[in-house]
Amino acid sequence: MLDPADPQLVVDSRTLHFSWLPADPDAVAALVPPGLRPRPDRQVFMNQHVVEDAAQTSGFGAYSLTYLGVALAGADAPDGVTPGGWWIHYVTSSPRVRDYAAARGAPAVLGHTTLRLRGDVLVADTEAEGVPLIRVRARVGQTGHEVRAGHHRYFTMRDGELFSGVYPYVSEPVSPFEIESVEFLDPAHPSYALRPENPLLIAWGFYAPRASFAHPGGLTRYPTPPASTSTPPAARPASEAYQVPFRRACSGRPSGS
Repeated sequence: MLDPADPQLVVDSRTLHFSWLPADPDAVAALVPPGLRPRPDRQVFMNQHVVEDAAQTSGFGAYSLTYLGVALAGADAPDGVTPGGWWIHYVTSSPRVRDYAAARGAPAVLGHTTLRLRGDVLVADTEAEGVPLIRVRARVGQTGHEVRAGHHRYFTMRDGELFSGVYPYVSEPVSPFEIESVEFLDPAHPSYALRPENPLLIAWGFYAPRASFAHPGGLTRYPTPPASTSTPPAARPASEAYQVPFRRACSGRPSGS
């Protein structure tokens, strides 16, 4: 078993990462533990990535992973802009990655993620313990000269305590990029609470055939802050997000699919 105190590096993973506004904001807010606050718009995020070869990691080996969570207010990444996130579901094909993540407080279970690209159509599927959960369809272009780099901040809970980790990343996103549909396939699974509203409203996102990132070598205990009387940050204006294309929104299928 990998020591959860050790850092781990992943390079050149194929990564789809984006967020949306949920169909049931109250249900999403209820998933956030005391000490953390969801954004006013209850934004949900998801990362689906595939690592094809053990040579792309410092110790994980080849694997696939999907994690979903709730974007937070007042707990940003080091840039002071990117919202921190509370992990709700964490599905990986690797027992080694599952055990490493679970020891750090992530809600990790076994499952598989696939990213299939045909022409400009990307289809991402996630299943957990043999149950199909999520299918995403996107239109993607080619990588150019753009490189995005920065940090994400994710929260977990271990032994009743909140922990914060800062995860550096470098990615080469494609352009153009457009999410067309997000389907949650199993109403009986807890992940269904995070399903998007219909019509689908995407807040941000990217697909990168090459994305690299690190798991930090240590987690920081996050003290429960006193109750705040300040006004929470405003939700992202709708003009900064984009809605599923009209040709898909009129199809009558869930989430504009």
